Amino acid sequence: MSKKGKEKNYNKKSTGVFLWIFTLLSILVCGTAIYEITLLSSIEDNLRYIGMGVLGVIALFFLIRTIIINKKIKKKANKKGHKLLFIFMFLYIILCAGITLGIYYIYGKLDSINKKYVTYESNLIVLSSNSATKIEDIKNMKIGILSDDKSPDGYIIPMEMVKENNLEDENTLVDYDDYTSMIVDLYQNDGTVDALFVPDNYAQQFNQITGYENIATDTRIIISKSKEMLKSDTSKQETASSGKSLTEPFTILLMGIDSTDEVLQKNAIANGDTLILITFNPKTLNATMLSIPRDSYVPIACWPGKERNKITHAAGYGTDCMINTIEQYFDTDIDYYAKINFKGLVKLVDAVGGVDINVEQTLCTDDSNRGQQICIQPGYQTLDGEHALVYARNRKQLKNGDFGRGQHQQEIVLALVEKIKQIRDVSQFMDILNTVSNSVDTNLSTKQILAFYNIAKDIVSSSLSSEKADIVNIQKLWLDGSGQMIYDSRMRMPLYDYVPNTESVKDIIEAMHQNLELIEHKDITKFSFSINEPYEQKVIGEGPYKTGYEVVKSNIPADKTTKTEKENTKVKDEDEEGEGSYTTGNNTSGNNSSTSGNTGSNTGDNTGENTGGDTGGNTGGNTGGDTGGNTGGNTSGDTGGSTGDPTPPEPRTGEEETQP
Repeated sequence: MSKKGKEKNYNKKSTGVFLWIFTLLSILVCGTAIYEITLLSSIEDNLRYIGMGVLGVIALFFLIRTIIINKKIKKKANKKGHKLLFIFMFLYIILCAGITLGIYYIYGKLDSINKKYVTYESNLIVLSSNSATKIEDIKNMKIGILSDDKSPDGYIIPMEMVKENNLEDENTLVDYDDYTSMIVDLYQNDGTVDALFVPDNYAQQFNQITGYENIATDTRIIISKSKEMLKSDTSKQETASSGKSLTEPFTILLMGIDSTDEVLQKNAIANGDTLILITFNPKTLNATMLSIPRDSYVPIACWPGKERNKITHAAGYGTDCMINTIEQYFDTDIDYYAKINFKGLVKLVDAVGGVDINVEQTLCTDDSNRGQQICIQPGYQTLDGEHALVYARNRKQLKNGDFGRGQHQQEIVLALVEKIKQIRDVSQFMDILNTVSNSVDTNLSTKQILAFYNIAKDIVSSSLSSEKADIVNIQKLWLDGSGQMIYDSRMRMPLYDYVPNTESVKDIIEAMHQNLELIEHKDITKFSFSINEPYEQKVIGEGPYKTGYEVVKSNIPADKTTKTEKENTKVKDEDEEGEGSYTTGNNTSGNNSSTSGNTGSNTGDNTGENTGGDTGGNTGGNTGGDTGGNTGGNTSGDTGGSTGDPTPPEPRTGEEETQP
């Protein structure tokens, strides 16, 4: 055979080989693309099936053409036809690869929203006045440790630190049921306990409690240790999605995380400042929304005997404790939860282009880095992320305090929903996806998250075919109650608590259960209104109620007054016109009076500074003494007692304590 003939034969064989390579590569990328498309279950099923069918048919066409061409390989080939086939295969491979990588990226981001791992960190601390500065100095000491052997940062990691540093050789471990008692005993500095194992965020948990504001500088960290653990090993609620289809009515709990971290990776426990319980019925597009006050006096599910306390105190014992507490109190299963930190809210608001809010007054607070103060001015405006955070966080300057903040947080949520409904830009969608993947944690599975597409689609299609501005009907709920000073046996001092009205709780539960289709919905067939006044939707749970208000009696043990409490009492007695506590409602509890109205010259920056014994609370700037302040017919001090139901509360103000 001539040299030219050999070259021609070689070219034919090479053409056949390359055709097979491109064909097999086309089939491979087609298979991966179809697999990725199947992951988008419940999203545009018809389009997905058509797309998968088209990709499969094209791959089959390439296979058939390659077989035919190779059978005719010995004949004179149509080089132009071969070239066109190569071009089409190349473009097809790029298309399938693009589909594969795009869906893989999006699915991966969505999958990372449900965090699989959590980083826990524990610190060994002593008082700053203690001479110990390093681990070798921890000798002949009593070290407090949580007795719960399932607690990662309270027991598991601390015990690893004990073994690694041989701390049991020359020290004694003292078991505690709670962090609060540990901290109180440490501050007593009487030898009960000399050092403690506490979570790394202990300062944030305690620095809002009167007497513990400077806990970060009052204590010294001797050693720290962090450990990454599977979330499934440390929490049942955080990994147990209900499995309920999002086509059925469901509940979701939104929780704010007081964290300045860029990524929500460490053990993220809601501090109780943002607790929004939502029920949603995708069939009717009806929702209920309840902001739960941080000081709500409820049974804490994970405490022995389910002792009643502030709901925010459940936060120190993990997400499971918080969710179980809310479920049991409101008699409603929580199907899903979502946590978001400060940075996440800022980035999410910025990603949607800001939120439109009507700001009623000037508000100022620190930024998401806690570095500098940011203020917002009154008026209807578009708030960027940092300014939206101010609106959502501030309560000290609001007339109705924590209740006002709860309403602001609901406004931010609704404003975000409105902006997300308007998104049409791919890059904007990717910014939102990046934000939520880093700063949000949830127990929703990836498939369940994808199912929100159909809900959003129904909302958008309904809004396009309807003249109504709000397609989703949101019924706001309000937890009515009364403010009281109640002795906290763990902190060993009276703290402000908000005791929910039992009738309000019943109405709230009924509204949620109706929306969840757990009970029959009661239609309102008639109502009255005035043409001279704008119609306002009734807020369920707001009352007014004539019954259902409880006066909690809590006698203060004579031998349980702590040094911190005594110091606070002394300061209070020396400052009769001072920054007294301000509570809502007209109740007294034990030997402590509740206050009503503005106390002293300021609407107090501190609440719960009035302590037990015979020291009454301040009312209208007057200090009690042996006679408690008289509020709504209830008195305390040595003339204590109460008659009848307390008067329904006025909007509250002032700053209350937080305790883990």
